[in-house]
Amino acid sequence: MSETGFDRRMLEALVCPETGAQLTYDAKNQELVSKAAHLAYPIRDGIPIMLVDEARSLD
Repeated sequence: MSETGFDRRMLEALVCPETGAQLTYDAKNQELVSKAAHLAYPIRDGIPIMLVDEARSLD
């Protein structure tokens, strides 16, 4: 795991649950970003919360 507590290798396995698109890691905000869905999924205590209801809209 990195110093932030998030294992960036997880990005290879995780996709956006809304679109199936790849995600990018936003270290500053501790989020996984789906540009396709315009959503940012929070990372809490090193665990990505991959629920659309928990995601922040990027619009």
